[in-house]
Amino acid sequence: MNFFKFKRNKSYCEPDSRLLTEAEYTVVDTELTGLNSKKDSIVSIGCIRMNGSRIHIKEDFYRLVKPHTELSRESILVHGITPSEVENESDTRTVLKEFCDYCGSRIIVGHFICIDIEFINKELKAAGMPELQNRTIDTFAVYEWMRKRITGHACFEMMPGNNALYEISKCFGIPITGAHNSEMDAFITAQLFQRFISYASELGVKTVEDLITIGDLSNKGGNKFCRAEESANF
Repeated sequence: MNFFKFKRNKSYCEPDSRLLTEAEYTVVDTELTGLNSKKDSIVSIGCIRMNGSRIHIKEDFYRLVKPHTELSRESILVHGITPSEVENESDTRTVLKEFCDYCGSRIIVGHFICIDIEFINKELKAAGMPELQNRTIDTFAVYEWMRKRITGHACFEMMPGNNALYEISKCFGIPITGAHNSEMDAFITAQLFQRFISYASELGVKTVEDLITIGDLSNKGGNKFCRAEESANF
């Protein structure tokens, strides 16, 4: 049975008809100085590339950033990045230029990716650079969509808390090891997205445009999740 029913996003004239297994993705995660999107800033960016469901471990991207705002005590407790570690790192503009070159035109994937994009675009604008135009897929939105359609699977019946990435990933057998940082979280998200691509096919989701529509958190009453203040994950 095909469970795939949705309203297509009309903001793009040309739907992406590529198969999920043919598309190129960049999985992104950021760490922040705090949770106030108006005054806080990026302290690190971690990414990893995927072609279809294949994760390119050796094509990762990880940069610390010298932030232009002070690191909060709460954020240091989460990601462990201290002021002394970033004191001599590149400024935001330099790192964002490298980040944009790394992403190219690939589809950007992330867990609550709206938060990362909000901070990235704010920093790009402040640096006098154009905002990202990449299509995006939010793995939490995909998970929520699948949770309503897949029965008899423990991982789709749980109610994740604020740190949903780790809770969901552990249930799917993805190891949570190493320090909590943007590089590791991007890799964890990529493994979760890899599993979702497989389930998507079983649910009749075939094209990139299909999954982009599903993975738009703003279409699912997810605006509260798109505010950094609502997330426990810096």
